[in-house]
Amino acid sequence: MNGIMAASSNRIMLGPLVAAIDQGTSSTRFLVFNAKTAELLSHHQVEIKQSFPKEGWVEEDPKEILQSVYECMDRTCEKLTQLNIDISNIKAIGVTNQRETTIVWDKETGEPLYNAIVWLDLRTQSTVERLINKTPGRNKNHLKHKTGLPISTYFSAVKLRWLMDNVEKIHEAVLSHKAMFGTVDSWLIWCLTGGKKGGVHCTDVTNASRTMLFNIHTMDWDPELCTYFDIPMEILPKVRSSSEIYGLMKSGPLTGVPISGCLGDQSAALVGQMCFKDGQAKNTYGTGCFLLKNVGTKPVMSDHGLLTTVAYKLGRDKPAYYALEGSVAIAGAVVRWLKDNLGIIQTSSELEKLAADVGTSYGCYFVPAFSGLYAPYWEPSARGIICGLTQFTNRSHLAFAALEAVCFQTREILDAMNLDSGIHLAQLQVDGGMTSNRLLMQLQADILCIPVVKPSMPETTALGAAMAAGAAEGVSVWSLNPEDLTEVTSEKFEPQINPEESELRYARWKKAVQRAMNWETTEPVNNGNEETSIFSSVPLGFYILGSMFMLIGAKYIAAGQK
Repeated sequence: MNGIMAASSNRIMLGPLVAAIDQGTSSTRFLVFNAKTAELLSHHQVEIKQSFPKEGWVEEDPKEILQSVYECMDRTCEKLTQLNIDISNIKAIGVTNQRETTIVWDKETGEPLYNAIVWLDLRTQSTVERLINKTPGRNKNHLKHKTGLPISTYFSAVKLRWLMDNVEKIHEAVLSHKAMFGTVDSWLIWCLTGGKKGGVHCTDVTNASRTMLFNIHTMDWDPELCTYFDIPMEILPKVRSSSEIYGLMKSGPLTGVPISGCLGDQSAALVGQMCFKDGQAKNTYGTGCFLLKNVGTKPVMSDHGLLTTVAYKLGRDKPAYYALEGSVAIAGAVVRWLKDNLGIIQTSSELEKLAADVGTSYGCYFVPAFSGLYAPYWEPSARGIICGLTQFTNRSHLAFAALEAVCFQTREILDAMNLDSGIHLAQLQVDGGMTSNRLLMQLQADILCIPVVKPSMPETTALGAAMAAGAAEGVSVWSLNPEDLTEVTSEKFEPQINPEESELRYARWKKAVQRAMNWETTEPVNNGNEETSIFSSVPLGFYILGSMFMLIGAKYIAAGQK
């Protein structure tokens, strides 16, 4: 009993708390932090269903996403109450989210007009090819000087264009001025601040910079880009900084609490890892894999396949900081694929044990290009490939190859980043769900040939959103002054293999990547039955026809000699 009383007296001294909504591709979480110590006090997580209506299509239900946020909030508040923590101490809420995922809804009914098209989705490949074909020199980097991005299926503008072209309800809602567009952050903030009854339609600079409609120099929507994609600017949310009060919660246990932080998930992780200095970098291992390097207050354009993106703008009157980013589509998603599609593991945690049983891929290489290849290739026609198989290969080798694939993809991005900046990273800071896999972290250090540093508190994405919310003007319960930032305890993984072996494995990986290229195309086939005729190749056609005539001639000659 004395212990319980002591615990409750300790809790009274907690001071201000800040919460974060972390809405990811595969799950939603709500987390509450102590604003003075950055300690995680409680959280709740709910998985999100993904649907795959056609090959290459990935969708989620916006209403399920919203409901999962409410459920996580309610459960976390219950847990805090059980811990004798007063939820009235929660002074602000930050939002961090899967970026690029595209939602259109009706502002009068508040109803989504279609499922959310997830960032991984490939249905816009033909749209992208059409857009690239109409640029001078068929250049996918035609808009990069304004957006920092290549024309790709990845970004929101092409998804929005597809919705307007292919979903009648959306086409009509745009014409009747009822449509609202937003990435997941906009949808959540609009709903949580009142929805059709006065909800705030906004986004922050980091999420806006992933749409291809945002000019990263003027820091606003660009009329020329909107004209290029033929998207009316009236449906776009207002762009705000990453740290200011957007509106107040209108329902639930936290009614009246300001929502005052908003960052795309990778920017939030950069903030949560305290990468506030030019040259600091972090890699997040989630559904995909994202390496961001802070490049300061002037955007740096990449010559090696990286994106230029807005890192954060922590206040209305504060400068915007930029980052170079390498994006990998499939990281943690490969674990889900091995579990759900192949059934070689029952739980994600089994993968580490399975791979550790053999300690090698035995020459097997796995390029998980399920959604094409992102950085540094930007090749939507690539597809997944497993090569180097022998009769000896088993599921353990495949598990090891899957983990290696995540590490090799990170190596490719890091190489590009080093080439762009001319400065080699001395170590890599990491975070995200997959970092709990110790074998993966050791493999990553071995393949990069530099130490990998993992914070003991892995929830850096949510922490970044909480920091932005707590630091906002009008809240001011979290100081972002360097001297006030909490020292993060971490674990370091040192390389344990010689660089020659690492280089040999990496060279073989690069060979496998080339095999995965140019696999899929939306170019029309030559005949109507969707099969390419052998006669579409002129030399091959002549060869086959010539062979047929020779056979017929030989037959007649043979007959004449009888």
